[in-house]
Amino acid sequence: MKRIIAVNGRAGRIEMGRQGGEVRFSLTWEDAAGSVAGLCEAVEISPGRWSLLWEGRSFEAIVDGDAVLVNGTSFFAVARDPRDWSPADNHATGSGPAQIASAMPGKIVRLLVADGDPVEAGQGILTVEAMKMQNEMQAPRAGTVRLRAITSGGTVAAGEVLATIE
Repeated sequence: MKRIIAVNGRAGRIEMGRQGGEVRFSLTWEDAAGSVAGLCEAVEISPGRWSLLWEGRSFEAIVDGDAVLVNGTSFFAVARDPRDWSPADNHATGSGPAQIASAMPGKIVRLLVADGDPVEAGQGILTVEAMKMQNEMQAPRAGTVRLRAITSGGTVAAGEVLATIE
């Protein structure tokens, strides 16, 4: 099964197959940040909790809808069938505003940029502490950051939009 995937606004392709209880997939990124390809084996160890083996390295992933927590780092991931098209596809490839949302409830422990600052793809925007782990939320692409009404020490809900990259 082939899918177009967007992780924190970065587009790529994923091809998946299932063998018994194992899911194997290859992932390819081809964008301005470079081209990366790799093979991953995944086993669901409990509902929503996965053990991943990527290029010889082990990871744990917790999946809750579009929110994915991998070894303490949160991501927003969306996969689409390439045969389907929707206006949201333009967002996945980087055109238009990109939203940065909290993957789970937590507390903002650090603001790394100010409203209106220019940012590069992958640059840290803010740090959210959830489940005793700190997760740096990063810009999915270059642009100007627009912070929502958030402050250091404030709480956030799962899925709450924290910033927009224009």
